[in-house]
Amino acid sequence: MKRLILLVAAAATIAVATAADAQQRSAPQAVVEAVQMPAWVERDGLRLPLAPGMRLQANDQLRTGANARLLLKLAEGSVVKIGENAQLRLTALQTRKDGVFAAAMNVVQGAFRFTTDVLAKARRRDVNITVATVTAGIRGTDLWGKAAADRDIVCLIEGRIEVSRGTDPTITMDQPLSFYIAPRGQPPLPVQPVNPEQLKQWAAETEIADGRGAARRGGRWKVVLASGESENEVLKVYQDVRAAGYAAELQPRKEQGRRVYDVRIAGLPSRAEAEALMAALSGRYGVASPRVTQ
Repeated sequence: MKRLILLVAAAATIAVATAADAQQRSAPQAVVEAVQMPAWVERDGLRLPLAPGMRLQANDQLRTGANARLLLKLAEGSVVKIGENAQLRLTALQTRKDGVFAAAMNVVQGAFRFTTDVLAKARRRDVNITVATVTAGIRGTDLWGKAAADRDIVCLIEGRIEVSRGTDPTITMDQPLSFYIAPRGQPPLPVQPVNPEQLKQWAAETEIADGRGAARRGGRWKVVLASGESENEVLKVYQDVRAAGYAAELQPRKEQGRRVYDVRIAGLPSRAEAEALMAALSGRYGVASPRVTQ
């Protein structure tokens, strides 16, 4: 009887562990927290506009347009910020069976920032970020970088990283507020302190500023771009806006007993942000008379 009880208990323990492991693996490894459009994800041959709450996966390629920004939340709590006209490839993205979050990202073009908050620092991670030609191994830090046309930049804001490029010697960076520059076709420059004003300018390249029409998870305001009594009336606006990198939805609703179709962008956190996005799209992509609603 005792043996039977032990077997049942062991089976229950295994079942709970298996369920927890399955839940962990099925949980999103990266989610879009906020997006200042236009921005897209390229996946399985398709190009889709990015929207708050969208789950991301390994092999996704993210792109931002002019004046765009993107904020991602990773499974272990870190955040990744991306600036305008950027390309980021999520080469690998998973939580391993040993509980370690493992990721590899390739910044093909533009500016990015990787930040681990206080609570996330204690969690185990194995993250490598390649900035065009330079690879940075991260073990809990705050890091800014940029893949530019003539050089690659890595700026350590807090923590410790190791940077390497091709056959060049690996360099350990453990002094906060220092940066490394690798000019294309030339040896890397010595690591040196970053000027506070320069760091402020670099950081602004990846920050979502207020009043720019950015959508965020949990935002309740919407911009209605077009309305019609049939899908066909508004389909072109819907298609053109999405192709331009704005996450429009085609939503039916009832108005005075009849069905109306709205093309809208949801997820704006305030009326001010919704009005900013409305102003940016008014008169473009067939958007003639947009309005803000909640």
